Amino acid sequence: MAHNPAMVEATKTLWEWPAAVIMERAALVNRWVDATWEARGVVRDSGDGDVAARVILHNAQRTQTLYPGFAIRLHRDEAEGYYYNMTSPQPRVFVLWRMENDVARPKFLSVSYHEGSRWLDSGDSVDGVPLPAELLPWMAEFVASYYRPEEKKPRKYASNKDKGRMGHSG
Repeated sequence: MAHNPAMVEATKTLWEWPAAVIMERAALVNRWVDATWEARGVVRDSGDGDVAARVILHNAQRTQTLYPGFAIRLHRDEAEGYYYNMTSPQPRVFVLWRMENDVARPKFLSVSYHEGSRWLDSGDSVDGVPLPAELLPWMAEFVASYYRPEEKKPRKYASNKDKGRMGHSG
């Protein structure tokens, strides 16, 4: 079946949200480590095409840097993870970041609870930051379109006669 390029493009833009990540370096007074790093937030990217990181706050205690040029993309196979995230008490954007030349740089973003958990389980540096409120209706529309919870099947209980056949003793 041939793909309709207009349909593919429309789907792409419908389930993609331009994002920028705020990373923070907090100074420490410690003889082994001079700072800690963490993702502090995700905001809508201005879309001006500039992907250069820029310092947005700097003082003796902390430096915050904005990293534009990211996107949050929704995928059908992660719909359950989006559902669990948006129905949690504190929905999050999961930010996977890595150290490069003594600077923490964001690499991937996800709003899937499952994907964020997989990243954490693999030992990557991952921070969960508050989900921008404007993303909830967007995610809800996607989840309503693509998430179908598994039907719970009634549990079958073995009768006493069946238990004997299954190797259970009386």
